[in-house]
Amino acid sequence: MSTAAADVSKTKAWLMAARPQTLPAGSAPVIVGVGLAVHENVLAPLPALAAFVGALLIQIGTNFANDYFDAVKGTDTADREGFTRVTAGGLIPPRQVKAAMAGTYTLALLVGLYLVAIGGVPILVIGLSSIVAGLLYTGGPYPYGYYGLGDLFVFVYFGVIAVTGTYYVQAVATLDVGLFPTWLPGGTVPSAVVIASLAAAGLSTAILVVNNIRDIESDREAGKRTLAVLLGYRWSRLEYVALVALAYLVPVVLWQRADFGLFVLLPLVTIPLAISVTRTVLTEQSGEALNPALERTGQLMAAHGLLFTVGLALPTVI
Repeated sequence: MSTAAADVSKTKAWLMAARPQTLPAGSAPVIVGVGLAVHENVLAPLPALAAFVGALLIQIGTNFANDYFDAVKGTDTADREGFTRVTAGGLIPPRQVKAAMAGTYTLALLVGLYLVAIGGVPILVIGLSSIVAGLLYTGGPYPYGYYGLGDLFVFVYFGVIAVTGTYYVQAVATLDVGLFPTWLPGGTVPSAVVIASLAAAGLSTAILVVNNIRDIESDREAGKRTLAVLLGYRWSRLEYVALVALAYLVPVVLWQRADFGLFVLLPLVTIPLAISVTRTVLTEQSGEALNPALERTGQLMAAHGLLFTVGLALPTVI
């Protein structure tokens, strides 16, 4: 073990492995799903809490999986400028990270049993596919994160599915359809919920884009063809701008609908932060600059999601 590794406590190492700077990608969409449920008068606290815990467990499990598989495949090297990876950095033995990955996904499955009982086949498919997709992101014979498909995975699972799935389990819990429905009951995934999910999808993917822009050179050398590697700096930065812009377009679109009021525009308060971090992403490429930008994008997502949730819920609760 290196001297640097020896100076890091086990607790801090595990916290680094969980990557707390990325956790808004798992939590913010669920919170938005709760805000939508309040807006539509279908709030169900226990399913909402289970969805929140399950989403965080899947996010952390995926982080452990990426840390482990990137290390054993030799993708993480000493030239990488990102946050320290605990497996490649010798902070935690690979077998322990692998065990933590398996344990975290197992806990997610246990939480998911309750959600499956309520949501039925749709939640069973979502839950199992989320775990499989998290494992295959950097693991397996064809890790799709190495072939430009990571952005699509994050957009779908940590955006669209996270928001709509959270809303769905609450909506179906308020209906008299019994346990384990085998179909999507009518009205459990309204179009407004799908539209709202695009904001979280945009910002969660933007977190990944910052990460991948920072790692373009090291990923290219390691043979990891992320979308940023395939697109290059210019188009990856434009992707980031488009994803952030989408997050601010969504509240405006919902505001135009008769059933959403002015409060839904509350996320626009975070535009100055969005402009500030976007300026960094457009002009910098070093880890020294983009590591803070990644954290600030996570903070932007958390703030945007919280204000969006408040804006969605306020007309119902006041």
